[in-house]
Amino acid sequence: MIKTFKIWTYKEGETPLMHNGPMRFIYSIEGDFIEEMERNGNPMVASDPDEAHAFFIPISITNIVYYLYKPNEAFGFRERVQAIVEDYIGVIAERYPYWNRSNGADHFFVSCHDWAPWVSLGNPKLFKNFIRVLCNANTSEGFIPIRDVSMTEINGPSDNIPIASSGQPPYNRSILAFFSGGNHGFIRERLFQYWGNKEEDDIQVFSYLPKGQNYTKLLSQSKYCLCPSGYEVASTRVTEAIYTGCVPVLIKDHYALPYSDVLDWSQFSIQVPVDKIPEIKRILQEIPFSKYLEMQKKVLEVQRHFMVNLPAKHFDVIHMILHSVWLRRLNVQLNSFV
Repeated sequence: MIKTFKIWTYKEGETPLMHNGPMRFIYSIEGDFIEEMERNGNPMVASDPDEAHAFFIPISITNIVYYLYKPNEAFGFRERVQAIVEDYIGVIAERYPYWNRSNGADHFFVSCHDWAPWVSLGNPKLFKNFIRVLCNANTSEGFIPIRDVSMTEINGPSDNIPIASSGQPPYNRSILAFFSGGNHGFIRERLFQYWGNKEEDDIQVFSYLPKGQNYTKLLSQSKYCLCPSGYEVASTRVTEAIYTGCVPVLIKDHYALPYSDVLDWSQFSIQVPVDKIPEIKRILQEIPFSKYLEMQKKVLEVQRHFMVNLPAKHFDVIHMILHSVWLRRLNVQLNSFV
């Protein structure tokens, strides 16, 4: 793929809404990807659009929301976001032949913002074939796995490059399962109902960490890390678990798992149905320790597929995203030029 797949990034548009994105905090992968696609020397960047296999629309939904959203003008804002993206597509469709020859099927954008799926709702005909690379990969809200791409949400630190480690050895992980985060969304409400803020050694679930406790250290000391959905299906908890060698426990409905074209999540994670939340302790305790050791080893093996590198490195998260786009591009048959 790296030697053959070429991507053209459109030059139209101005910062900060285009060609720029956040590179810190929970939407950081959006800015990281834009940065990599516009980096000089990237071997996958086409030098001419005629040699490209796919076309990247460098719009940052996060920046659109950040710079244009006003709480007192919330009514109609979704339509404004849709209009900005549609106007951009109108410009490139008029200037170039590429959008029209495939009806957008070889074009894609990347966004981690919760509101990104809104973009295609206002004009489903225009976006029928368009590849959406989203963190919020909710199949109940229109995400289509054979066309769209699910990517991981990553909480980027101030220096932009998250650090992964093996954490404590598996024999030294004294906490069975751990979660800390806001109590929002019905899945987390249910989790807190049964396990929240209790004096429980095996299952530790906190809305706020006890004074003096370190979040990363607790992840590193846990065998399993609970990853429930919040208001949306995506969560940084999954990557945080993987970065610390903790087996993720996915508690989500309608979530298309990232990079599942090539990654078998059953080998390095546990999926617990929402209605089984009261049984989490039993479910995890019944997993043989030998099975846990296998999964924890797999977590360490897949870490590189979730790591951010600038410039990108083989098999890292940027290349996982591009590989997912490439697989979907292989299914596109272009029309002849008019």
